Amino acid sequence: MADLSQRIETMYRSDCRGAWTLVALLWITILFVLIMTWPYIPDTTIALVVAVGAAAILLFNTASIAAMVKHYEEDKEFIYGLDIKHLDAMRESGRM
Repeated sequence: MADLSQRIETMYRSDCRGAWTLVALLWITILFVLIMTWPYIPDTTIALVVAVGAAAILLFNTASIAAMVKHYEEDKEFIYGLDIKHLDAMRESGRM
């Protein structure tokens, strides 16, 4: 059973790393686009709308990933245990 727990933890940590890496890339991309386009926005009102929109995207996407990671942590035995069970069955059947 320790082997299963270790495999579950490995898969969970890998998913967390991937999720937070994508969040970091999203922040970098949004901020880069915001900085590069800022000089071309002629109106202060439009600039404010663009900044608020960018902030909303970053806030809501970061919050949703944080909620997903929390949910995965709470149910990781079920989520990853099921994945491991199916992966092992596929290996045994020779389909993988």
